[in-house]
Amino acid sequence: MSLTPRTVFDSILKNWFLIGIVFVIFAASVEPSFGAQGGPLKPEILVKYIAVSLIFFNSGVSLKTEELKTALLHYRLHIFIQTFTLVFIPVFIWFLEYILAYTEIDPWLLKGLQVVGCMPPPVSSAVILTKAVGGNEAAAIFNSAFGSFLGIVVTPMLLLLFIGSSTSMPLLAVFTQLSLTVVLPLLAGQVVRQFIKEWLERTNPPLGKIGSAVLLLIIYTTFCSTFANTSLTIETYSLISIVILVLLLQIIFLSVSFLISSSYIGKTLSYTPGDVISIIYCSTHKSLTLGIPMLNIIYSGFEQLSQISIPLLIYHPTQILLGGLLVPYARQWMLSASHSGRAVKHGAKPKDEDSGV
Repeated sequence: MSLTPRTVFDSILKNWFLIGIVFVIFAASVEPSFGAQGGPLKPEILVKYIAVSLIFFNSGVSLKTEELKTALLHYRLHIFIQTFTLVFIPVFIWFLEYILAYTEIDPWLLKGLQVVGCMPPPVSSAVILTKAVGGNEAAAIFNSAFGSFLGIVVTPMLLLLFIGSSTSMPLLAVFTQLSLTVVLPLLAGQVVRQFIKEWLERTNPPLGKIGSAVLLLIIYTTFCSTFANTSLTIETYSLISIVILVLLLQIIFLSVSFLISSSYIGKTLSYTPGDVISIIYCSTHKSLTLGIPMLNIIYSGFEQLSQISIPLLIYHPTQILLGGLLVPYARQWMLSASHSGRAVKHGAKPKDEDSGV
């Protein structure tokens, strides 16, 4: 495909959020005082209360919980996905962090890897990629929505369990703040959705883009506070190491989830090839949209907030890029596995062919 102004413009539009992350971090480095604590933007009010509440209200309006009924009974699949993403991954990274503590990598960036592990599944990317492959979209929708609700309770508990000593707020204050700026807006969004559901389906407003734009504001103010603190430095070695580790971790998680769900264990649990596709995406992807606001609540005013946020900011585009590259290969495997499964099913018991099996 030739490179024309039109294709460049389309590419920018398609990847505007990733470009936006780079832009707001650069803008924060140029004039950090504007968005830092106590600055003109007043992030201690604008972000902590308004922006975070808006993101979760937007998520509540966007979540299609009415579609969950179709996938509710496939509990073995849901248990596997939620256990993998909220138990296996955090514990695996905890062991890895313990080993990497003996290296020269910045310890707060390593804690940022643990932050990634504690995050719930994303609201949209896993569903989009599962649909692109042709996998079990209903299961992906269920686990993205259910994981978001579950993450409101489980993710703060995991963060306080693994990185709890660094929080600057008492535990009760953390959960009070989460209730006011996360749970209530999310539930309010769900209530509002019941009244405007037909309008949403008819007009398809850009709720995802609105949420992403607000998220850029949160990322901007987070890095303003970082650059305003001149005592904080991040070595190039540590940053490159984290990028490599994030890529390796995603490859490991994708491989492990695929090997388990497509093996004898998966067959015993009656996982179809379409189920396997939803598993590898839903159980390995992590939510930036829910993660960054939660970090800003739990670690409000914490000096290393931006440092522990960096691995999540790297993980997000990496999971989309890697997941997208896997789409044609995953589709080819799913079609081949489905065909093989039908062939085995019809050929395994030749004597019963007349029974219509």
